Amino acid sequence: MKIGTDGVLLGAWTPLINNPYNVLDIGAGTGILSLMLAQRSNAEQIDAIEIDEDAYEQCVENFEASSWGDKLFCFHAGLDEFADEPEDEYDLIISNPPFYTDDYKSDNTSRDLARFEDALPFEELIEAAALLLSDNGIFSVIIPYKEEERFVDMCKELDLFPLKITRVKGTPTSEIKRSLLAFCRMEQTPLIDELVIEISRHNYTPEYIELTKDFYLKM
Repeated sequence: MKIGTDGVLLGAWTPLINNPYNVLDIGAGTGILSLMLAQRSNAEQIDAIEIDEDAYEQCVENFEASSWGDKLFCFHAGLDEFADEPEDEYDLIISNPPFYTDDYKSDNTSRDLARFEDALPFEELIEAAALLLSDNGIFSVIIPYKEEERFVDMCKELDLFPLKITRVKGTPTSEIKRSLLAFCRMEQTPLIDELVIEISRHNYTPEYIELTKDFYLKM
């Protein structure tokens, strides 16, 4: 399984301060985030939702091959369908949502579905999180930095408030590209910090190594 940087960042960074009993991974892809949370947490139930059939089948295969197969389950469904008749509230909801909002689309429908925000609008994601999150739960995402203010404002409208914000840069001199955001139902002053991934090409910062070392064989 190839692990993308965004997925690794979110899976490694997501706060587990509420010791979640159950986890929901929205737009699970091949299941990387769910597997990382199974490794990091003591959660007894980790549910994943994936609409793309090929990714869903790969996700199920990855879950069954893992050491945590008894607690991992993937639903082949869209978020609207899943949230329409909720059976559970979740202590942790995590998503690495599609977020390419540019007008350009390729000829690869499957790739576009994964990469473009209109496949899973932020509004739909936030509404589902507000519906499915437990009282003390945490909702955790990674999005483009340029979307951070809009996303935070949309969450506040549904009484989800930032708990922690980490802004991610590729190198010390590059622009901020990503925002890691964790929300809860309690309004407070969020912890805000910054993470730099590399000092130079393949020369990773100590902070990035410390964050992700459990998920790479070589660093």
